[in-house]
Parts: sequence; structure tokens; C-alpha cells
Amino acid sequence: MIMEGFQATPDDGGIAKRLWVKFKNESLCALYTPFVVCLASGTLDSKSFLHCISQDVYFLQAFAHAYELAEDYADDDEDKEAIRVMRKRVLRKLKDQDDLVREWGFELPEASTCDSATVRYTDFLLATAAGKVEGEKGRGKIVTPFEKTRLAAYALSAIAPCMRLYSFLSKEIQAVLVPEESTNIYERWIDCLCSESFEANASRIEDLLDKLSVTLTGEELDVVEKLYHQAMKLELEFIAAQPITQSTITPISQVQEPAGCNLTLFCDFDMTCSAVDSSALLADVAIIAAAKTDLEDCESPYVHISAADLRATWSNLSSKYIEEYEQCIESIRPSETVGRFDYEGLCKALVQLSDFESRANDMVVHSGVLRGLSQEDIKRVGEHLIFQNGCKNVLQEILGHENMHADVHILSYCWSGDLIRSAFSSGALPELNVHSNELPYEGSVTTGDMIKKMESPMDKLQAFNDILKSCENNSKHTTVYVGGSVGDFLCLLNADVGIVIGMSAGLKRLGDQFGVSFVPLFSGLVTKQRELAEGSCSGWTGMSGILYTVSSWDEIHAFILGL
Repeated sequence: MIMEGFQATPDDGGIAKRLWVKFKNESLCALYTPFVVCLASGTLDSKSFLHCISQDVYFLQAFAHAYELAEDYADDDEDKEAIRVMRKRVLRKLKDQDDLVREWGFELPEASTCDSATVRYTDFLLATAAGKVEGEKGRGKIVTPFEKTRLAAYALSAIAPCMRLYSFLSKEIQAVLVPEESTNIYERWIDCLCSESFEANASRIEDLLDKLSVTLTGEELDVVEKLYHQAMKLELEFIAAQPITQSTITPISQVQEPAGCNLTLFCDFDMTCSAVDSSALLADVAIIAAAKTDLEDCESPYVHISAADLRATWSNLSSKYIEEYEQCIESIRPSETVGRFDYEGLCKALVQLSDFESRANDMVVHSGVLRGLSQEDIKRVGEHLIFQNGCKNVLQEILGHENMHADVHILSYCWSGDLIRSAFSSGALPELNVHSNELPYEGSVTTGDMIKKMESPMDKLQAFNDILKSCENNSKHTTVYVGGSVGDFLCLLNADVGIVIGMSAGLKRLGDQFGVSFVPLFSGLVTKQRELAEGSCSGWTGMSGILYTVSSWDEIHAFILGL
């Protein structure tokens, strides 16, 4: 019924840190590329690895030249020296590249060619370092020290995200290695990127970018952001473009049958797709409508509730729901944690929660707070609803993907299907399949009653199973469920892949008690990739007792569609 959400605010810092935080969700997508998943699992074909690191020479040459130009631009002697030291490190690494690769246990091929993805990044970097930035003056026209400083900052803004990205990825990979069973042949390379010296180099670049950016105008800082973001995207494209010859577990859209991927995606709505709870929006519609009636003294076929009384009623309903919901969750938890996945015990417990949710909806109907709402107002609120970042884009791309036969179904406790449908109609999405409760109307005004279709985890599971029965065919079919509340529990577990986003405290508590494992999706993919290489993985299957957690829709995009 009513959920609560919050979003942490990162500590402030220099521009380099702020930009990394801003675009970090995009960097997470690199983890889901076949190259990184295979690398982390230790199953990556060595030819693919050597092809990737053979491109280092082109990157290092571009870095060295960019540093040379940036040093020339820098006005402060201390800044010049800092850039000079960075350039010397690059030149030293360039000279020692072959020996370094041998230390990792590999031998570089005698000859290599520069990939198109490498060319796109190095051309961008060298053009930026040469002052060829949109809206900027050419290098030969630089006059003042401030102009020089600006161009030095631009050059570093095209380098900084690459260093930070590799530092981040290597640490994420290192975190999923199993020390006591480590047979990953790329561990030395991973350790090198996780080293204190690599981190120190990345931090030095960021610190200098911060220093050079202090004197920049707001317009110039916007240019820094655009360059940083473009460099990040080009580096991600480079990682995604690495050739892979082996079978992989990700992305879903590329690893299914040659005829294409058959995918059914199920999503919860409140706080999964939406950034606000729909019951709070309907409360606002009701209170505003009541306030309007108060002012106009309009006649109504229903007993009028003043805006003040309505606000108090909503507040009481909300407080009572939250209090009793917590009590219900605590009452259905087993006294001791179950040592194994206990689906049957979880189902029995959720029956009690279903009864509670039904009583809570009855209280809302009997209170009269849903009476007299205009259908037009409900749809208008839906059209202006704020979505979770990336959600609509993911759904749109899945439905428009040429290699996937995909359906999307929204399964929601929301009281108004009209609100959900209007929320999705405001974008470029085709009409989605919405399964929720409905508010009946007399004319175009709600009666205060509710057509109850989706009140419990069991109702959602029934809808889930009915949908799958209606789309059964002989080809391979994958189901993905995305949600984060207790109401989604059974569907998450029954789907081939259950993805938890915005996990509620109740879901986590019950999951822990009934033996459900919550595993970061990247870690789960690495395990699956190892199993695939060993011949023990036949694909995704439900009812494993494992749910996969993500922090954003960008990760879901990368997992299903790729970069």
C-alpha cells in the first residue's frame, strides 16, 4: 500500500569526484560486458585478453602526446611539473610494456592493429588536447594564461575518467575472486590495476583536474563535463567492442537462439519504475480536489469531506498502515533463521501478509478518501509522474529490439490502472500490459470503491503464471522479474532471473529468515560464466532461492541489452 524511499547524497568534492559520481551508473554497465564477465570468471580466452592489452600501446602514445600539450598549456610551474611527471610515467610504461605483460604471464603478439574503438577514443583525446573543442578557440589563437589553463583542464578531463574507470572495474573484479580457489590466470593483471600506485596515478590526475578547474567559468565547467562524459562513453564502447569467441551468459539479448530471444519482462511499479509511491499521488489528487470544492462550495452527489479532514484521514491511514505492516512482517518471521531455502514456509507466511493487505485496502475504501476523484486529474498526475532514472528507456529499447521477441507486463498493487497507463503513455513507449487494481467511475468521477485485482504476493504470482501459460511455445523463453518489495517476492523467486532494485527492509528481513540469497548481479553472472565454461550451467532457471541485486536500471539495461 504505502512505501517509503530515500536517496543518499554523496559527499561533495572537486569536479573530478562529482563527475565520477554523476556518471558512475554508466560505468557499472562495463561490468556486464562479455569481456569483463569472462575476465572476472577466469574463463576469458587468452587471445581475447592479448588482443585487448595490445591496444595499450595506442592509448599510451595518445596519453603521452596529450600530456605534452597539456604541459605546454599549464601556466603554473608546479602544474607543469606535475603533468611532466605523469608523461614520464606513461613513457616508462610504454617502454616496459612487453616486460610487464610477461610478468603477468603472457606474451604480446609481434604485430597488432589499432581497433576502430581505440581510434575513436585516441582521436577524441588528441583533438581535445590540441584545443579542437566545440566552441573553443584553436591552439594558435591562445592569448592569456587563463585560456591555456582552460585547455590543460580540457585535456585532463578526457583522460581522468579512463584511469578511474579501470581502477573501479579492477576492484569490482577483485572483489568477486575466490582467494582460496583462485585459478584466475588474469589475477596478476587485475592486481596491477588494483595496486596503490595505479590508484595514486588516477588520483593525481583527478587532483590536478580539480586544481585547473578552479578558475573556469560555469560555461567552461560545462565543457569539462561534456568532455569527461564523452571520454567515459568512448572507453565503455572500447570495452564492449572487445572480440569474444566463446559462449557467454550476458547480455540476454545476444546469447539466446539464433532466431532471437524470447523474453517476458515483469516489473513492479511503485518505487521500481516510479520514483514516488502512487498512493501518495492519489492522496494529493484527492486533497487538491477537496480544497477546490471547499473554495467553490460545489454541489456533489457524495458526502463532502473538507481538505483538512481529508489530509488528516490520509495521514492516519498511512501511519496505521506502516505501524501494522511492520507488526505483520515481524509476526510472520520464523523464530529462527532457516538454514536452507524454504519456499513452502515463505508461502505460508505470505498468506498472513495477504490478509493484512486486503484489510488495509478495505480501510481505504471505507474511509471514503478515494471518492470524487476526477479521471482527468488522475491521468494528468500519471503523465507527470517521475520515473526511476533509465527505467522508461530500458523498457522502450527492449520492446523495440530487433533481435528480441519481448513482452513487458506491469504487476502492481497500485489502486489505479489509469494512473499507470497514463504514466507510460507520456513517452515513446507502446502500450504496456498493466495488471493492477482499478478505481470505478460514475461518469468521469471515482465512486470511492476499488476493483481489487492485485492485493497480495499470491495475486501477483497468479497473474505471472497466467501470463506465462498464454505465451508458451516450443522455443526457449526467458522470464525476468524486476521488483523490490515483499509483494514481489514469489514472482522474483519463480522468474528465471529475479532482479531486486530498491530492496525494501521487509524483503531483506524475510529473505534472510527463509534462506533466500541476495547476490549482486555482477557476482552472479561471474559464477554463471564459470559454470558455463565447466559445462554445468544450462542457463537461467527459477526457484534457485537466489535473487540478484542491482543499484540502477542502467545495470538492467546492460544485462539484458548490452551497452
